[in-house]
Amino acid sequence: MKRRIFLQATPALISMAPTVQSQTGYPSKPIRYIVPVATGGGSDMVGRTVTERWAKVLGQSIVVENQGGAGGVIASQNTVRATPDGYTLMQGYVATHGTAPATRKLPYDPVRSFTPIGMIGSTPNVIVVNDKVPATTVGELIDYIRKNPGRSNYGSAGAGSLTHLSMELLKQEAKLFITHIAYRGIAPAFVDLIAGQTQVMMPGLAAALPHIRTGRVRPLAVTGIRRHSALTDVPTLEEVGYAGFNAVQWYGVVGPAGIPPEIVRRLSETLATVLKAPDLRDKLSVEAVEPMLMSPEQFGRYIIEDVARWSRLAQSRGIQLDG
Repeated sequence: MKRRIFLQATPALISMAPTVQSQTGYPSKPIRYIVPVATGGGSDMVGRTVTERWAKVLGQSIVVENQGGAGGVIASQNTVRATPDGYTLMQGYVATHGTAPATRKLPYDPVRSFTPIGMIGSTPNVIVVNDKVPATTVGELIDYIRKNPGRSNYGSAGAGSLTHLSMELLKQEAKLFITHIAYRGIAPAFVDLIAGQTQVMMPGLAAALPHIRTGRVRPLAVTGIRRHSALTDVPTLEEVGYAGFNAVQWYGVVGPAGIPPEIVRRLSETLATVLKAPDLRDKLSVEAVEPMLMSPEQFGRYIIEDVARWSRLAQSRGIQLDG
């Protein structure tokens, strides 16, 4: 599957042949930056923090436009339809370019319909349990679930979300049976986890940190390739014996397919300048996001691999959310 997607995407990712005449002196007018969620929240904060600094480096204003709804589909469609001149960009993330394409039929192709500009950063998911669950390690949690069949539930921010698919991956790898309860967002899912209606969840770290710090939930492990600076005493899933959990909640910048290469280069180089600034890491740490520098080519490959990763899982677990 990965090979098929890559071959289809090669023209958009490698040649990025321009469909409009290249412009000199780019950017010569304000840039529209679409954030595919409503105002407020982590994704919006990431976008506004980055674009504030990016505008200064580019010497041109960047206007943030929030377009929530349909899990990012509306924003993605509007981006795809825009003129590929570098004046419309979108903050793609794991839902628009990872989990949703794996579980739903979308009116856009997550690879071929876009020009990758660069990654912004990522934050891991974290396995947390209700404070009454007698487990302080992933191994103890798995033993507890196995010894209490039918008595454990896990919550998610919604069917097809990263919080859902990450737990399904753990169920698959650990050969567990535990019932999924999908909520309308992460906040109500935490309410029931804290109340003991569910026993475990795998939310994004930023959403979990306030509850971890108050002791209402207990962290057992994080996804990703290394421990997170906010939870240095919490191991990665790979450390405790579960490979393949390097997936994270990520944010990046894309535009419509066909943006001229020289404009992509200009955007990529200036974005890199922003991400290398020491103060940006401090700003993004509010959302537990760590900068993750990538070239357009690297970011394009990352999207391909993320779609393939979640598509394999969705197929093996029978997760198809259309209709």
